[in-house]
Amino acid sequence: MDVRRLLVVVGLAVLLAGLAWPWLAKLPFGRLPGDISIHRQNAHFYFPFATSLLVSVVLTLLFWLFRK
Repeated sequence: MDVRRLLVVVGLAVLLAGLAWPWLAKLPFGRLPGDISIHRQNAHFYFPFATSLLVSVVLTLLFWLFRK
């Protein structure tokens, strides 16, 4: 695939995500049941484990579909 075409597609995807951000922010990504969140008095630790797995699976499927 041509690098110029890839950059244009990625740029358009970022632009569309930016325009759709008010609606995308309402989705439950980052607040899934498997995400780890620990609150202490002076510290807060957050690791989006389930969200990371979900994004990884979706990206893997997309890359697999576009490769064929």
